[in-house]
Amino acid sequence: MKASESLNVDVAIIGSGPAGLAAAIELRRRGQQRVVVIEREAEAGGIPRHCGHPPFGVREYARLYSGPAYARRNVAEARKAGVELLLHHSVIQLQASGLLELVSPTGPLTIQARRVLIATGARETPRSARLVSGDRPLGVINTGALQNYLYLQGLKPFERPLIIGTELVSLSAVLSCRRAGIRPIAMLEANPRATARWPLSLFPRLCGVPMHFGAQLLAIHGTGRVESADVRMADGSIETLACDGILLTGQFTPESSLVRLSHLELDNGSGGPSVDQFGRCSDPTYFAAGNLLRPIETAGWSYREGRRIAGLIDRDLRGELPTAGAQVAIHCAAPIKLCVPQRLGHSRTPGLSHLQLRVAAPASGTLRVLADGREIWRRQIDVLPERRVLIPLDALHLPDDTERLDVCIDS
Repeated sequence: MKASESLNVDVAIIGSGPAGLAAAIELRRRGQQRVVVIEREAEAGGIPRHCGHPPFGVREYARLYSGPAYARRNVAEARKAGVELLLHHSVIQLQASGLLELVSPTGPLTIQARRVLIATGARETPRSARLVSGDRPLGVINTGALQNYLYLQGLKPFERPLIIGTELVSLSAVLSCRRAGIRPIAMLEANPRATARWPLSLFPRLCGVPMHFGAQLLAIHGTGRVESADVRMADGSIETLACDGILLTGQFTPESSLVRLSHLELDNGSGGPSVDQFGRCSDPTYFAAGNLLRPIETAGWSYREGRRIAGLIDRDLRGELPTAGAQVAIHCAAPIKLCVPQRLGHSRTPGLSHLQLRVAAPASGTLRVLADGREIWRRQIDVLPERRVLIPLDALHLPDDTERLDVCIDS
């Protein structure tokens, strides 16, 4: 076996999506000398490379881009800033203190980084994790595969699919289908209303796609290819819908396999690494940003978060961030399913601007934050699953002796 080569860098960034590239550009702008972005695919740019539709880049570049054009712009800006891109390189192990083990077509590689940013993003939940019974025919894919077929390979995987889900990515799938001449037979949503905000949720109907709420995909049938699907409708009846494909959209989960196999602490609520208000992981050499932290935000949000975390990494390298030290864990009560960050230090040094929450079920009432049982912040909310809920961190004046922070919704 070929001996492992080694590199010493200031910052290694794992993932070349919007968060990773934005962070790399910002770090170079702030004067960090050797910034390396590690990407396992043949091209950099992340998920937007597969999204052949607008809108991308409006806030970043004051222009309206399609996903591939936006990805190319991000890559071009990174190269112009002097960022090193390692394509076809896969990180296989995160070691303590910023030591990374990689493999590539040319052999193994070891990188020793002063700081590491993990920005591996999120992925859609596959059929195997959705527990859908029936046959195993061709034509059951997720949105990422659809976009890859359409925009990178110029292929149509089906003509009349059944779409599962009503998230923003589900609406983009409808648009992609429409542009390719694909006519979805219907969209199914298990909840009583669409996940995407109104009026965006009207888009499928405007395209002539029927929407069934309170409906669940039970089984897929077909020999060779998808031929039909059994669906339980809201009234409890079972209908068999003729279709030639199943498009599984949404239900994103962080791409956290590296974290799960490492020494870093994983947060069970978000499925990503546990971080403090500076985006710092349990090993303070490591930081995280983008959709690895929570599924899922827009490319623009991830880009801005990557830039912000890059600024914090730069300050950390210059000795301007407080040490991790003792931190206060944040405890969330149902129906809150996740909170990012998951812990706070007592430092007044600015970091991330908000606590970001998601709920598992519709909730209405008073959102409260309690420090050792004493209320320090409240707000009335009416929120649905997968909607962003933000609590401004500068409004939380934690007493210096705080040991526990609770976040709850009182109906």
